[in-house]
Amino acid sequence: MSRRSERTSKLIQREISELLEREVNDPRLSKLISVTEVTLSPDLKHAKIFVSTLGTEINKKDLLEGFNNASGFLRKELAAHLRLKQIPQLSFYYDDSIERGARLLKLMGELSSDQDDTISPRNSLRIKKGGEKWEQ
Repeated sequence: MSRRSERTSKLIQREISELLEREVNDPRLSKLISVTEVTLSPDLKHAKIFVSTLGTEINKKDLLEGFNNASGFLRKELAAHLRLKQIPQLSFYYDDSIERGARLLKLMGELSSDQDDTISPRNSLRIKKGGEKWEQ
């Protein structure tokens, strides 16, 4: 990704996040939504926007439908706030990486607490040099 493309994608990501927070009135998009990534085509005419929600069970199909309905408004607002020759066509995709990361951290926490219960200094077994076992 070129430097210009990278800068432009960060600008679009920040601006869409602010628009979602301040100006979008669609109830499907009023939940806790974050724009996780924006990738642009090399000619800067198409943008893939990855969005995620955390905390609530929301229908992903309804969420993407809401974004597709709001894409014209978002594109118009991007044109008003960003100084670009051409505003890219917006495509929205659901990104479940935050949910997967939270689930993984929860599992690691459970595993850690299980290991703490089974392997504690009081329950550990020591082996003498001769191979005999003795408890501490």
